[in-house]
Amino acid sequence: MSYLEELKEFYPLDLYTFSRRLTEGEFTVLKNLRKVLEEKVKPVINEHWEKAEFPFEAFGEIAKVGVMNSSLLFEGREGKRKPSELYNAFLYLELAKLDASIATFYTVHGGLCYNTILIGGSEEQIDHYAPKVASFEWQGCFGLTEPDHGSDIAGGLATTAEKKGDKWVINGEKRWIGGANTADILPIFARDKTDNKIKCFIVPGGSKGLRVDVIQNKVALREVQNGHIYLDNVEVDDSTRLANVNGFKDVARILRATRADIAHLAMGMTYGSLEAALKYVKERDQFGKKVSSFQLVQEKLARMEANVVATLAYSVQLANLQEKGEFLEENSALAKMHNALRMRETVALGREVCGGNGITLETDVARFFADGEAIYSYEGTHEINALIVGRYLTGQGAFV
Repeated sequence: MSYLEELKEFYPLDLYTFSRRLTEGEFTVLKNLRKVLEEKVKPVINEHWEKAEFPFEAFGEIAKVGVMNSSLLFEGREGKRKPSELYNAFLYLELAKLDASIATFYTVHGGLCYNTILIGGSEEQIDHYAPKVASFEWQGCFGLTEPDHGSDIAGGLATTAEKKGDKWVINGEKRWIGGANTADILPIFARDKTDNKIKCFIVPGGSKGLRVDVIQNKVALREVQNGHIYLDNVEVDDSTRLANVNGFKDVARILRATRADIAHLAMGMTYGSLEAALKYVKERDQFGKKVSSFQLVQEKLARMEANVVATLAYSVQLANLQEKGEFLEENSALAKMHNALRMRETVALGREVCGGNGITLETDVARFFADGEAIYSYEGTHEINALIVGRYLTGQGAFV
């Protein structure tokens, strides 16, 4: 079988053949990843979703694939810290088409935390932290959002940091921080009491004065352990302050890079929802024939496929732009807004075509349907991303 034939078989829903742009090395890693996901992760997902526990043992098998640091990902791009943006889009497709919680846990670690270090750190800090994050030796998170400040974090961030000698003392709270309770390193954004500028500090897990409570009773992303962080006079060395985060404009640089990841994640959920729905309707008999043979069902499946292709198109073109260094706020906002909207429609259609069985975890579509609400809201709500695009179109900010 030729490389292109193998790609077509591997991504049958990719009707516009975006996957052809992957290198053979990238495709090899993605194939290895899918094998692990199918054999090690998928069998335990529903159980862990039901119990609201993260499958750390199974996730460890993903790390062994080298999804961030395999040499196959750096053929022709030696010296780079990250694989290609196109590979990154298809990595999220693989993770999210299986499970949104797995993809979300990864994006906190390999997206938000890793990009915070690469964008915010000095060369010395990058050399210290990045390899351990890329190898999953250290698990990271991203401490920006607060109990009273989400969309208005730019002007409302309340956590403070005060320089005392060669130490910084951090006080405040963070909320909705995925993986915070198990993180080895916690990038914490705080407002410098001296100049009122936002800075970022790498706080080691288990630091004195650091407490993390896991948020309970979630109806989406139940496997992800979202933390409420309390920082009570937490002391860190000055060397932990990331040198290149000196205001919200630097935080925005990180968010421009990582908002694309959530656009890709939404795309992967769109793809996975159609896969799960197709499996069910091809097997389910009603009125003496397969559900997949009914016209109304096929119309819904066609709409879902259109959304798969559209979200892939947004993700791939955004990846192409970012690979060239074009990290524009309106581009990532538009992609997240569009892909999350289409994902929300698709997971609802997937649940719908599975009928009553669509509300059970066994068909997978119920999990996509529930988790979709979280993806729709995080990394910028629909409204905030729409206002970013609206500001670009009109030249007028309408946030307040």
